[in-house]
Amino acid sequence: MARTGRVSLIGLLTIIAGAVLFVAGVITYTTVSSTLSDQQITVSEDADNFAGSHVDQPWEAYAEAMVIAEHADEMAGGKTYAQLPRDDPNRESVMNASFLQASLFTSVVAFGVAALAAGLGIIFVLIGMALRRVATV
Repeated sequence: MARTGRVSLIGLLTIIAGAVLFVAGVITYTTVSSTLSDQQITVSEDADNFAGSHVDQPWEAYAEAMVIAEHADEMAGGKTYAQLPRDDPNRESVMNASFLQASLFTSVVAFGVAALAAGLGIIFVLIGMALRRVATV
């Protein structure tokens, strides 16, 4: 195979990889968004941002996670779940708040990874197109 043929093939494979990354990123972002939306979570009224918004985007999930952290901190008097005595009546509520906050932060990370995959997909497609163009020159 001639050098130009190899470069063109590498370009084509890069375009295909980029398209797969882009599609996977978009599908993942959409899936995380619809799954969060199905939970019917609304950002608390005392949130700094997006108060009253339906949670289906990363910024809304982050805002609600921060409010949950504030409420748990108030309930626990500044202590974490692990620092609370086992007989503390707020321990279970603080534990649930910790789990909810972690779940919302996990969705924020999932949104970020999906956006990263889609962005890298676009970059790969552009690189592949450039390689194919170089191969013809």
